[in-house]
Amino acid sequence: MIEIRPVTTDADYEAWRQVRIAVLPHERCPSVAELRELETPERLLVLAELDGEVVANGLADRSDEAGRGFVSPRVRPEARRCGVGTKLLEALAEHAGALGYEVVGSGVEDEGSFAFAQRFGFVETGRQVEQVRRIGDEPWPARPTEYDIVTVAERPELWAAAYAQVALPTFPDMDTPTPLVVSVEEWATEWINDPAAMFLAVVGDDVIGVAGLMLDTDKPERAEVAYTAVRRDWRGKAVASTLKRASMAWAAEHGITEVYTWTQQGNANMRRLNEHLGFSYGAVSINVRANLPLEFPEQVSS
Repeated sequence: MIEIRPVTTDADYEAWRQVRIAVLPHERCPSVAELRELETPERLLVLAELDGEVVANGLADRSDEAGRGFVSPRVRPEARRCGVGTKLLEALAEHAGALGYEVVGSGVEDEGSFAFAQRFGFVETGRQVEQVRRIGDEPWPARPTEYDIVTVAERPELWAAAYAQVALPTFPDMDTPTPLVVSVEEWATEWINDPAAMFLAVVGDDVIGVAGLMLDTDKPERAEVAYTAVRRDWRGKAVASTLKRASMAWAAEHGITEVYTWTQQGNANMRRLNEHLGFSYGAVSINVRANLPLEFPEQVSS
């Protein structure tokens, strides 16, 4: 028997995390505290049980892309093709539709999941490529003369300034089908998790660039590269590479042995910068989208 139930307790949140870690073992998963902090009236997290055992999780929420919802059903590999994914997706799509969305997006990381999504009308809208770099003896970059490099821990008031001065002007540069919509509250909670590992390029009180790391409490030896961007009027002056070199030097000093990032396939400039800094290519994630309501034939299962 398949049962879908909402996540409510800390134990539920931890069970949700363990499914995600099992399905995506090489990606950072938010902690229970972080997941709690992300709660909103729109956001739905669920667990799926098969014969009383948690085998899948789901997320339905507003997408970062304007005007659409987001759904993410994830089933442990050993529990697939038992109908769990179908029932889970149905619950998530229903929630997104109740929020008023007519389109939902998702992401899939393997051909089996892509085929499953296609059965319900999802089509590919883009791809993200993983770039990975081993951390060794990383020297700190030379101190720039035209600007300063500081951490958010040193200048915490500048993280909000970075949202207005760097993030909002550069979000349109990302290779997404529709522009990103990120609130100041989301910037403060979802786009940073350790101020000491986030670096800013500043001229006085003006922020001209951001880059850093999202630390992983489950795998402290690995870190995800955080949002990296430089104001258009400061591009071509090695600001992004200096910020990234600073974050890698910080990583080396704090026991991190590998960093990774996801870059839109169409964002050639950032991929080239990462290549220049020694990143190699890893996995590929496929972005998909479908119109609501989805159709759920009885014979479809996963």
